[in-house]
Amino acid sequence: MRVGIFGGTFDPVHNGHLRAAEEIGESFSLEKVYFVPAYIPPHKNAGNISAMGDRLAMVRLAIKGNRRFSASDAELRRGGISYSIDTIEIMEKRFKDVYYLIGVDAFDEIDTWHRYEDLFYHTNFIVMVRPNHRKKSGLTMFPKNVRKQMTPLNDYSFQHNSGRQVYLQLITQLDISATRIRTSVGSRKSIRYLVPPAVETYIKEKGLYQ
Repeated sequence: MRVGIFGGTFDPVHNGHLRAAEEIGESFSLEKVYFVPAYIPPHKNAGNISAMGDRLAMVRLAIKGNRRFSASDAELRRGGISYSIDTIEIMEKRFKDVYYLIGVDAFDEIDTWHRYEDLFYHTNFIVMVRPNHRKKSGLTMFPKNVRKQMTPLNDYSFQHNSGRQVYLQLITQLDISATRIRTSVGSRKSIRYLVPPAVETYIKEKGLYQ
């Protein structure tokens, strides 16, 4: 079974996340895309993040009706700091082909991730690139310790010595950010069409981001 892992804070999940996952799922024939909210994101101040229960609930509301999408509470059940390598290793035991969806900006900082070199042995990467992004070219997009283990297949894909691959995939650019949504809610501005209606209702009912 070929599955995608889409990790993130999702505070809140928004239409940009959903559209990107839809395009990736279709382009790579993924049978499932698992949205995995981080319990304690290692790169963010946990004190400024909404409760995991709320973030997971919003993801479930957002993906309802899409048979390809599924929400995972793996990092909630594991507890502690949410390292991607731990989630990937769990998924790798369940599924034959695992693809980790990651934005190009996050991939540029992959060398700051926990056990980042090990990631390339356990998952394929789909690096989501925006149309106006000035990306690093060729092997320069990889950390130096990983670069020597990569072989270019073409301008958009590379193969690791393990056989895992890294793909650059252009996605539709929706200029939406969770930060902007939280700020808008706090300023009592509309977030309609930035998030699914069910998520907008949940935010209002729970009084989030006030």
